[in-house]
Amino acid sequence: MPVAVTQDEILSALKQCYDPEIPVNIVDLGLIYDIRFENGADDNQNVAIDLTLTSQGCPEHVNISAQVKARIEQLPGVGNVTVNVVWTPPWGPERLSEDAKKQLGIE
Repeated sequence: MPVAVTQDEILSALKQCYDPEIPVNIVDLGLIYDIRFENGADDNQNVAIDLTLTSQGCPEHVNISAQVKARIEQLPGVGNVTVNVVWTPPWGPERLSEDAKKQLGIE
């Protein structure tokens, strides 16, 4: 029986995805809003991810979404991956992790 993928494994994988304009991964930037799991075919789990971007005009939304989808699809036990770009609530610097603040020089 396959092992179910966990939210921590998803977040760990997403720490390898970056907004090309900011040298901080998308998890520490606070761009991941929600991760949902559903039963998929062949005992795999389908994963739906809600993420936002630092600004609505961000030209990288297609690239970041594709990066997220590709990275999660590589995890064992994952079936279909859906990435939803959402704008509510709007992203703000208060969503930055402590690591991100250090990397960006924000105290």
